[in-house]
Amino acid sequence: MATFGQIIFCSMITLIVLFSAIIILILALALSGSTSEVISTNTWPIGNLGEDQLLSCYVNTDSQAKLTKVSVTWEKKDLSGLVYKYQNAAPVLGDQNSQFKGRTQLFPDALVTGNASLLLRAVRSTDAGVYTCAISSSTAGGKVNINLRTAAFSAPTFNVLDGNLVATASRWFPKPHVTWLKYGNKVLNGITNFTEDTAGMFSVVSKLQPVNISDTYTCRIENNLVTAVSEATVTGVSGVSENTYFTYSAASSLLASTYLSIMTTVLCIYYLT
Repeated sequence: MATFGQIIFCSMITLIVLFSAIIILILALALSGSTSEVISTNTWPIGNLGEDQLLSCYVNTDSQAKLTKVSVTWEKKDLSGLVYKYQNAAPVLGDQNSQFKGRTQLFPDALVTGNASLLLRAVRSTDAGVYTCAISSSTAGGKVNINLRTAAFSAPTFNVLDGNLVATASRWFPKPHVTWLKYGNKVLNGITNFTEDTAGMFSVVSKLQPVNISDTYTCRIENNLVTAVSEATVTGVSGVSENTYFTYSAASSLLASTYLSIMTTVLCIYYLT
């Protein structure tokens, strides 16, 4: 049976954690930079190094009327100059930072519907950071922050060689971890080798033995940002049927705080009983 002091102690701890979660929520909303009707479909995108990335930004309105006098400014935190600017129906790039020259693009035909998404070409590691998209028009406006993270990832290819099921992925960064599974959750012993090139990219070669024809194996290649999940079915002595999908990290301090609050409450209940 819990004492009165124990009840007071657990109640205070729970309240502190709950208040912390509320404060983090308020800060998250403030730091997101979202005002008025401007939003993004993905405020934590992950750009694949060397490939193009679309940073979404648009006016969230139910109105079907086209916007007029649209002005858009894209900026990056702690960067001198602009990422991109559009005003008076034309790009205004005199103050554009040299890092983005020739690598950014809006879609003028989409601006009248409130879509000011930015296409960033050939993503670089230096592109990572917080971007602010600001839209103004005759009827609506505001801004939103997008936190771009960068990584390198590629889907593996599979083949059977000397009785081994071999997964080969050409480019990963940060360095990933490889796990082989069977029937969804049974961990298998594989042998994985990494090769790092002069740019810091890792190529992955992972082997699994023995394998059986008609059996399906799962290969997970993952780092803290991206996970590639591949289902590989051995169809013959050298044949493999494969399918890969990617998942992306979207963890936030708010989710962590909420989890901590729940766990604290559970532990207190356990402690009091």
